[in-house]
Amino acid sequence: MPTRRRRNLLRARRIAVAAAVLLAAFAGSPGPTQAQQAQQNTAGPVRSAGPAPDADTDDALPAGWSVTGEGAARQLVWRSDKPVPVSDSGVAFYSGDRLLGRPVGAPDGRSFRLALGPERIGKGSGLQARTGGRRLDAAGAGQNRPDRPEGPGERPGLSARPSARLPVNAVDPGKAGSYRTATGDYKLPSVRLPGLAQRVEMRAVVVAPVNARGHRPLVLFLHGRHATCYTGRGHDTSGDWPCHAGARPIPSYRGYLADQKLLASQGYVTVSIAANGINGQDYAAEDGGAQARSSLVRQHLARWAGWSARPSSAPPIVRRTASADLSRVLLVGHSRGGEGVNRAAMDSLYGAPADQDGYRGPVRWHIRGTVLIGPTVFGQNPTPDVPSATILPGCDGDVSDLQGEMYLDATRGVSRGAALHSAVYMVGADHNFFNSEWTPGQAQAPAEDDFWSGDQPDRVCSPGTATRLTARQQQTAGATYIAAAARLFVAGDDRVRPLLDGSGRRAPSAGPARVLTHAVGGRRTLAFLPDGRVSVDGARLCEEVTEVVSAACLGSGGGGVSPHFASWAPSKEPARRAVALRWTAAGSTVRVRSASPVRIAGSTALAMRLIVPPNTGGTRLDIGLTDTSGHRVNLGQVRLDGLPGTDRTASYWGQEVRLPLAPALRAGVDLGRVKSLEIVPRTGSGRAWLVDSWGWRAGTPAVRAADLARVDIGRLTVAEGDTGVRTYHVPVTVTGHGSGTVRLFVADPDTGRTTSREVTVRPGGPGPDVRVEVRGNTRYGYDVSHDIFVKAVHGAVTGAYRGGVTARNDDPAPTVEVTPAAAEATEGGHLTWRMSLSAAADVEVSAGVVVLPVTSGAELSTTDVDPEWLMLNSGEGPQPSRPLSRLRGLSLYAAVPPGDTSAEITIPVVSDTVTEPAETVRLRLRFYDDATGTRHDGPEFTGTVHDPA
Repeated sequence: MPTRRRRNLLRARRIAVAAAVLLAAFAGSPGPTQAQQAQQNTAGPVRSAGPAPDADTDDALPAGWSVTGEGAARQLVWRSDKPVPVSDSGVAFYSGDRLLGRPVGAPDGRSFRLALGPERIGKGSGLQARTGGRRLDAAGAGQNRPDRPEGPGERPGLSARPSARLPVNAVDPGKAGSYRTATGDYKLPSVRLPGLAQRVEMRAVVVAPVNARGHRPLVLFLHGRHATCYTGRGHDTSGDWPCHAGARPIPSYRGYLADQKLLASQGYVTVSIAANGINGQDYAAEDGGAQARSSLVRQHLARWAGWSARPSSAPPIVRRTASADLSRVLLVGHSRGGEGVNRAAMDSLYGAPADQDGYRGPVRWHIRGTVLIGPTVFGQNPTPDVPSATILPGCDGDVSDLQGEMYLDATRGVSRGAALHSAVYMVGADHNFFNSEWTPGQAQAPAEDDFWSGDQPDRVCSPGTATRLTARQQQTAGATYIAAAARLFVAGDDRVRPLLDGSGRRAPSAGPARVLTHAVGGRRTLAFLPDGRVSVDGARLCEEVTEVVSAACLGSGGGGVSPHFASWAPSKEPARRAVALRWTAAGSTVRVRSASPVRIAGSTALAMRLIVPPNTGGTRLDIGLTDTSGHRVNLGQVRLDGLPGTDRTASYWGQEVRLPLAPALRAGVDLGRVKSLEIVPRTGSGRAWLVDSWGWRAGTPAVRAADLARVDIGRLTVAEGDTGVRTYHVPVTVTGHGSGTVRLFVADPDTGRTTSREVTVRPGGPGPDVRVEVRGNTRYGYDVSHDIFVKAVHGAVTGAYRGGVTARNDDPAPTVEVTPAAAEATEGGHLTWRMSLSAAADVEVSAGVVVLPVTSGAELSTTDVDPEWLMLNSGEGPQPSRPLSRLRGLSLYAAVPPGDTSAEITIPVVSDTVTEPAETVRLRLRFYDDATGTRHDGPEFTGTVHDPA
């Protein structure tokens, strides 16, 4: 048999691990896992011999991939040869550059399954599994996004020249204060949170001033999603909870001690809380654990409020340090912790539904602001009336699309707009190093640099490059900007605002870090937002955001990423656009017109957020305004250099530029009735994107939360039934005050494609009516999810942004038998068994095949089996000869394709000239029940190999 054909045959026999996996409905942007769990003892394959590739694929699926099920139950499955490390972004499936969705992973960290329906996946060989920007699947392990062709004005192979250093700000918040500090831990009884089977720890480290008078502001830190346990043996970590015997919890909550000590020296009481109990269980949470993290944060805040009222009841470290002022609270969250503290701020203003919330007591605190470090925002649902500062690490290898930008962009027009929302783009910072317990050389447990360079060093983000920060530099800069937010949001010191709001100032304490900022809100007045209310001449109004990573706004052939176009759960999203400029000669005018007059009277400057391609230099644009009477003024010229970037970074980021409006007043332009914004390129060629523009004036206004409607989507779980069609209504809860507008997205369960509409919601009134039809059947299969999503447009917030109806499989799994119980073969032949089902199923039925030591006689060894088969299934060679049961990496699987009732399990054996006794292999099927997190054994069977007669 030719080698290639033989290898393909062997791969076709390598099929998936036994696991009952979570059922994934259509999902979009890097983000959450699906909540529903399949009630079966089977799991998705790495490579199935059964289902053929889709009709729309050009070739066979790559090793490790399979498609199972039919119709709405059709699923795309990828199986990793080794556990995928726990990360904040999780795993995403792609077909080329098209995002297929966010799969659900089994607790073993190897099996990942995405509900696909009949959706076409494109060319089979283009399938990819990624976390952040890194490829995980065997066909491209370690590879990153392909290089993007250079466009006009871009200089291949070069990073942008560093701009001149920004002027120093009047106040440097990174300087240590005068207060002495004390550090200590507290540990309280663990708590139960909705949706989590195991209790969650209530543990924290406190750093606070000891010689401060009066009540001091409280700053609470929440770490992100990281491995939960370690053994101390090499790089051995896990995502278990609770930790197994011999393993210890990873102290992620102690990773912000330097930040805490700086703040405590300045007079803040700080506490950093542990969340391993959520990290170990949030794979089963519809929202990725955001609501659970919010509940945990508020559980701690409630304890602090109680201790303030009764100091004698507080833990020792709390009693011997300054008293906390719960009317002045700042929340700091890292990665999924960022999403958690955002939800905590929302829940503190607009209570979560009682059945979802793990804290139901009174709100005895006031959250003045949040700091979000490399955060996820899977629901793109920021809290609009709580000020925020979002740190975007330029070399983030985990949440690599920098989706945290939506904590700014998704607030526009939602509420009053008084709260300042800042983005802090930190060139050269990675995701992990803001936490010292995630930093190699500082951490107790194994840690790594999340920006993975592999065999192809990155010219911007690989360690040692001119733009990459060291861990210490990054941590110092992070502490400085956390302190800046505390000083602005909590202490009300407007002198620190220019460090956060795009005014172009720097803090010397941040050291060599190059930090750029922009903002929305504050004293800005919205001028031109490229949504459905503007028209454009001389440029292109970008299409709606879709699941394609490059996004329509970046143009064809793009592998580049813009945080402003970060996609989310629905397959496409209207009304999120930009003005895309592309020119080959200077002087052509781009005119952006508003459907109604723009009013920016009282503003002192026009602020714009403009993107230019990474690594470009000297883009020059003239900016003008025209009012409804035809009076026009040229405000001046702006000059922009692109950020340092490669195709592994999200560097298409809007830089804030400002031009004084005084010339408009002198020219008689009516700033209360502006008709159009004109942009005239003055460089020979190039590209740029207008994100939005604002009337700007200095100062930080007082913020008062508006009375907004809150919308939460629930999930109804129903039995599919045996016959007929039943209609169900998706549960939608509307609370809060006042009426608002939200955009509702409904996903087709067969294709995953979404349709959307705007709806008005008000508490006490009827919520959006979404009906779902469920068709019954009598064959065992997966659960089928009918999903809807919601996003705030105006006068509303959204908590649980995703829900729907899950039709639960109610048919019993077929029983499994293996025949013969004892197979026989001679050298050079095959040991073959048949795994048979009592009835055909609509889904693949699979199991792991465990090799056990034989109880007597000689055991089949590595030199007795085909070496290609051995390498394919274990990654090891035959020498030295050892029994198969001693191979730790040997992974054998058996799977019956949908609609079939049997599949073969085969071990090819080789012939030799050595006279040997009969050799035996002892095997057992092993199933993994994901619903309970347990394994159970199936039939045992054996095989014996004899010398030729």
